[in-house]
Formats: sequence, structure tokens, C-alpha cells
Amino acid sequence: MRFSYISFIFVSTVSVAVSAQQSQLGKTAVKDVVRSMSIEEKARLLVGTGMPGWVGLTKLPDPPKMKVPGSAGKNQAFPKYHIPELILADGPAGLRIRPERDGSTQKYYATAFPVATALASSWNPELVKEIGYAIGNETKEYGVDLLLAPGMNIQRNPLNGRNFEYFSEDPLISGTMASAYVNGVQSNGVGATLKHFAANNQESNRFGVNEHISQRALREIYLKGFEIAVKNAQPWAIMTSYNKINGVYASENKDLLTGILRDEWKFNGLVMTDWFGGYGSEDEVRANKVSDVAAQINAGNDWLMPGTPQQIEEVIRQAKSGKLTQSAMDESAGRILKIIVQSPVFGNYRYSDHPDLKAHAQIARQAATESMVLLENKNNSLPVKLNGKKIALFGNTSYNFISGGTGSGDVNEAYVISLMEGLKNKGSEIDRRLSVKYLPYIRREDSLQIERRKREGGLSKYIRIREMDFSDQEIVKASEENDFAIFTIGRNAGESGDRPVSDFYLQDDEKSMIEKISRAFHGKNKKFIIIMNIGGVIETQSWKDLADAVLLSWQPGQEAGDAVAEILSGKVNPSGKLAQTFPRDYKDVPSAGSFPGTPADFPLNSVYNEGIYVGYRYYDTFHVPVAYPFGYGLSYSSFAFSGLETKDDPAAKMLRVSFTVTNTGKVQGKEVAQVYISAPKGSLDHPLQELKSFVKTENLQPGKSQSFSMSIPYYDLSSFNSVTSSWEMAPGNYEVRLGNSSQNIVLKKSLRISVSEVILKTGNLMKPDVKFQEIKN
Repeated sequence: MRFSYISFIFVSTVSVAVSAQQSQLGKTAVKDVVRSMSIEEKARLLVGTGMPGWVGLTKLPDPPKMKVPGSAGKNQAFPKYHIPELILADGPAGLRIRPERDGSTQKYYATAFPVATALASSWNPELVKEIGYAIGNETKEYGVDLLLAPGMNIQRNPLNGRNFEYFSEDPLISGTMASAYVNGVQSNGVGATLKHFAANNQESNRFGVNEHISQRALREIYLKGFEIAVKNAQPWAIMTSYNKINGVYASENKDLLTGILRDEWKFNGLVMTDWFGGYGSEDEVRANKVSDVAAQINAGNDWLMPGTPQQIEEVIRQAKSGKLTQSAMDESAGRILKIIVQSPVFGNYRYSDHPDLKAHAQIARQAATESMVLLENKNNSLPVKLNGKKIALFGNTSYNFISGGTGSGDVNEAYVISLMEGLKNKGSEIDRRLSVKYLPYIRREDSLQIERRKREGGLSKYIRIREMDFSDQEIVKASEENDFAIFTIGRNAGESGDRPVSDFYLQDDEKSMIEKISRAFHGKNKKFIIIMNIGGVIETQSWKDLADAVLLSWQPGQEAGDAVAEILSGKVNPSGKLAQTFPRDYKDVPSAGSFPGTPADFPLNSVYNEGIYVGYRYYDTFHVPVAYPFGYGLSYSSFAFSGLETKDDPAAKMLRVSFTVTNTGKVQGKEVAQVYISAPKGSLDHPLQELKSFVKTENLQPGKSQSFSMSIPYYDLSSFNSVTSSWEMAPGNYEVRLGNSSQNIVLKKSLRISVSEVILKTGNLMKPDVKFQEIKN
């Protein structure tokens, strides 16, 4: 016994001595921990551990338990180095985790906030920051360390299935809103991830399509928003996109990930692939093939997600062959570890699993109301009294409101308040003759949708439920028994598929109902209101005149019905403005002829012939009539702009602008002041105007004013010259244009700016791999 005891002491002492020499994260420098790791260990760090319960795209019969069920992925833990598991989860409109857990009766719901397209329509970065804080709080309190949001690709074409996850057609709006979102999230001590870097502007063949884009369009349109967010918010991470850009996969693009992102923008965070990024197709994943891991890591893509065993083996093989450099491996490992050190899990944070969902619901409702855009309001038809009023409520979506899109951007919320419920909460009486027909119909059709999605599995596409058909007699009866009518148009889409052109237009069943309702209720001199519960732009020109008022609610999150009711009743004055243009017809869209690419059924190439002329830059410059212009939105009040002053400040390299906004109406409200700049003709062509600054007023009382001063850096006024690889600003007369939409400019002022033409020299990076013609002004 005594001998055994002495031997035990000896062995323990040796073990402690060895442990004391072991580098441990938090006790020794990150570089020393990396230096201590073997090639095999680094490979396991640089490759994620896979989606829980899946190998590749094949579901496991007995999936492993996850610390946070429903989370998207994690890293490999190394206890001997004191490296814990970093937990990652979607998504942009709220934390996406599974609400049920084995052995627990608690529901782990998250708040469903308005989608990004809606938030951009608020034109209120402070509000978006508040939402980011709430989402970050839920992220932290549910045990997640890194949020895979926000999405911030440009809405190049209205048919992109994931447009609802993105902010705008304009990079300034996108970058500003993303910055606010990230700053809000990360103020909790958890990380945010900008995605999808870059030019992930379609879902059709998203794994393999080659996006052909000029250097100028890339710099000014598709990268600019990311640049703004990187510089203003310092996100912990960036997720690369699936697609190729000018012949090179984004996750393998050293020009993009090192030359631009790290060298020019000074990004010092982590870069990860999208899930299975770098594979040419989902079939390659299923076949257990591997991405070009050496090209990805050498380019500056640190983390291969969600990771497969084959990728780990390939990293080891490529490292030993020398194709994957040791320095690239060490740099990527170091970046991953630096993020882990910042995370709640590394600090042993004891999460509660009980975020304040009630408080966050109030923020979600405020955001929803401030994001809604009043498109039509003939003869001041809105607001209307709701309390005690009888309403004929038409449209499937009125009873089953769409809170957000599908796929990884969806949220598992506790509830969604339908429009029917929201109106009832305001004291309205809903016509039972209609509701008793709609409700069972929707329940039946929904159950069929659920069964279909189970059969199809994965990212099954959304299919719109056909509208119920009511006879003319039934609708006339409703017009006799109700005070007014509401019809809700519903659209949804999501990850892995773009919308067909037909989805841009109302279908025959929808048009028939709108025409019959309009005819019957207007025949009784009663109002007809249309609500647009959509995630992406649709055609409105052919039917908008059939309604007295049209309210664009977007996909407003879980508080949907209550938020719409607050706008309709006038409790909240609408202040949303469009962050994208509504064209009259799909053929008017500048990318209509090249989206999603060729061949159309499975595009391998997509050519961006429109160049920098995306959205309003195209419509305004080439005088293409639109249904509703960029920046547009009505109010129950009216506002005036005055006192526009401009000043060139060459010492600070700034353009100074000041003005005043006054509420000239009869009710309190908020207005958005939009500052556009027209540049002088130089060696480069320019759009008619570009948004360079904006501000939203406080809730102004009638007769009250608010004054603003803003500074626009010369860099923001410059254009990218692909020939000289530089940002240039032509000397000459610059026109400052102030208004509340791109087509309602109320004040203008010109001033001359004399500057050196080259503002910033860059590398000649991301050159197009084929020649193509671009639109020119």
C-alpha cells in the first residue's frame, strides 16, 4: 500500500509538470498556443465539426446532442489547450434555435423581428441598433457565441429569393444599417457575422454560378456596403459566399479576402465559408468530395464550415505537401482563437436561457410600425377608426400573416399576431361569414404544405396558397354589412431558390378578388384597403388604383397584426420609406435580361451588364417611369425642408451640408431627409445622383422643426477608376439635392470643389475574366 501511494504521487507530479509546460489559451499568447499545436490539431481547428446530426448533406440516424439544439455549428474543442466550443447560430431576423429540448418542458423561443428589408425601410439606424442589441442579448442568454447575421447583399434584382434578408438596392443604406445591427449585437459581448461576401445576389445555382462584374461595379455597389460595415462596426466575422466572382470562388479569392478585406479595409476578424462553401454543387457534398482547402485557407478564408472529415484529411495532406502554407494555417488558427478568447463561452458566462422576450416584443412592434411604408392614401382614407367597426377581411394572409422568410433566415417564435387578431385587439369586429370559411381552408392548406415540406426535406420552397374564391353576391353582401374591406397580398421566399417571374405579378385568383372587392365596396361608397405582406418587390402598377389605401407592411415579425392595426388606426403615423425601387414592370428592371444567368434553368454565368446602374441609379438616370421611387413613403402629416447650406472644407476633405425639417401638418410624425449628390462630368460616367447621406427626424409635433448638419467625406464622393485602380474625384460643380425620395427633390444647391483627382490608390484586384459591355450614361 505504501509503495503504491508513493508511485501515485510520482506519476501525478510528472503529469503536473507536463501540464505546466503546455500552452493554454488565456494563459499564454495566442501565437504560442498555435505554435504548440500539431498539423493534425490545426486541421481539426480550421475545419468545423459539422452540422449537428448530419454528415455532409446526409442525416444521421442517431444525431449527437448539441449544447444549444438548433444551432448551426461549432468548432472542435481542445481541452488541453483550454479551447472551448464556440457555438454559432442563424440568423438575421432573430436567433434561430430549436424551441424544444429533450427532458425539458420549457420552450426556448426567440423573438421574430422585422426582416432586414423592412428594417431598412425605417431609415433609422438607432432603431436597428436597438434591435441588434435585443437579438444579441437573446444570442448570449441562450448560450450562443457568434450570430451568423446580418445578411447585406445588394438587392440587384427583385426576384432574388433571399432579398428579404438583405437591406437595400443601395450600398449606403446597406452598410449603415448593417453597421448599426452589428454594433447592437456586439455590445452584448457576442459576435456578429457579415454575409455573404460577396455578390451573392441570386439563389439559382448559388454553389456554382460565376458572377461577371466589372471592378468599378464591385467596388462601388457590391463591396461598398461591406466596406462601410467593416470600418464602422468591426464585426467579429465575415462569411464568404458560394458563388464565383470573375472566375474564382469567393472563398478562394485572395484578391477579395486578403487584398481588399484585410490589406485595404484593415479587417482583423475571422473569415468563414458559408455552409459547404467552395463545393461546386450539393451533389459534390453528398459524394463526399472536398473543396480546395489549400486555395481557401491560403486566400484568407480561415474556417471551413460546417466541416467534414474529408476536409480535415485534405487539410493535413495539403499542409504536408506544402501546397497549404504553414504561415496561412497559423494565421487562420490564430484568428479563430482570438475570436474564441472574446466569446462568452471562454469567459465561462453562465447564460440564463431566459431572455426578456416580453421587452423584446415591444421593440419588435415599434420596429414593425416604423418600417411600414404607406404607398397610397387617396383622399386621406387613412387613418380609420377601428374600435367598434365591422370589417370584411379578405385574403389568406390576413388570417395567417407572414412574419418572415424561409430557410436559415426564419425564426422559431412563440407566436405571430395575425391581422385578424390585431384588428380584434383594436376593438374591430371581423365578418364571421368570411372568417369561418378562411380559417379551416388555411388550416387544411397549411397542413398540406407541412407534409409536402417533410417529403421534400431540406430547404423546401414556399408555394403560395391559392386565394379562396367568393362570388360577386357574397362580396356584395359583405359590402352591405361591413364598414370597409381589407385584402392582404402575401408573398414568401427563401434560401436555395429565386422567385419565378410570375411571382412578381398578382395571379388571376388575386386580381379577381381585388377587382370584385373594389367594385362592390366602392359601389357602396365604402373604403377598400390593401396590405402588402411581402418579402420582395412585386408589381403594383396594374392594380394600385383599385384601392383607397395601400400599406406595405413587408414581413414585419411576430407583432405583425398589432403593428398594422396601429398604423391603420393612426396610433402610429407611418414613417417608412422604400429602400428599393418598385418598377412598373419586370422588364424595366436593368438586370431583367441577365438574371439569374445562362442557361436560365441552371445558370453557370451571370453577366452584370448594368454595371453601377442598379436600382434608382438606373431608373433616375435613364428616366424610366416607376411605380414607386427609391426613398418614397407617405405620412399622415406633411413636412417642409428649408435653409439648405453647403460648404466645401478642403482642409478636412469634407463637404458640409446643413438644413432644417419642419412638420407642417396637423399630427406628429417623423420624416426622412435624403441627401443626393450629382457629380460633375469627368473621365468617368456618373448616375444622375447618388444617395450620400440621410437622417430621420425625431417625432416632431405640428409646427416644430429640427435642424441637421452633416459631413460627407471626399472619399464618399469619389468614383472607382478601373484603369488606374484608384478612387477619383473630379473637380467641378457638385449639386447637393435634398428631398424625401430620389424623385422628390425639393431643394438644390451647387458648389465648386477643387481637389486632386486621386483620392485613394488601390491594387488592381478582381479583374473580370471575360469581356462584356456595360450600360453607360
